[in-house]
Amino acid sequence: MTEDPSSRHAATGDVMVGGATSAMESSAGTPRPMRADAVRNHEKILLAAEEIFAQDGVMVPIDLVAERAGVGIGTLYRHFPTKESLYEAIVMTRLTGLLETADEFARAADPGDALYAFLREFARQAADKQDLFEALSQAGIDIKSRFSDLLENLIARIDRLRLRAVEAGAIRANVETTDILNLVMGSCHAASHTGTDDESLQRLVSIVIAGIQPEHSN
Repeated sequence: MTEDPSSRHAATGDVMVGGATSAMESSAGTPRPMRADAVRNHEKILLAAEEIFAQDGVMVPIDLVAERAGVGIGTLYRHFPTKESLYEAIVMTRLTGLLETADEFARAADPGDALYAFLREFARQAADKQDLFEALSQAGIDIKSRFSDLLENLIARIDRLRLRAVEAGAIRANVETTDILNLVMGSCHAASHTGTDDESLQRLVSIVIAGIQPEHSN
């Protein structure tokens, strides 16, 4: 029996990873979910690729990724036919995860706490993957243009969190979503280049949060 190739079965449905067209389809033309063992292999490959690309750059031989993931090179290629599809899957997985996180916080009862909590989680993930994204950028992969739709959706969801916080009086009305993201990303960039740990990064995010709150909240 052949393993189902790279379609990622997420909570919101079957997501075609990296634009791959090799997923096995049913007679109705819809992607068939991967078997449990294939899902595990898929996740192991992504995790191994993230680690090795961040550590050694994205030009490392693909067989080193398979070796670290503990799978055969054939299994890796069934999930990711090209190295580019592996790059794309890594970024897509991170962005879709942030989209789901933003949706979760949008349902929280306290709009202010929801925004603050999301910004802390956003900063943690961004700082954790800073080396990886820089390596992808150095390899000529333009994340902003290639994933423009996902990034626009993410910004829209963050804007919804911001508007709820404004309506609740938790942050100032004259603060834009881009202002907040620039401040948080600036903190992440600084943290990644100074060896700042997560506790110190979260302290920087707390300063950002304090700065966007109304004066009476400080």
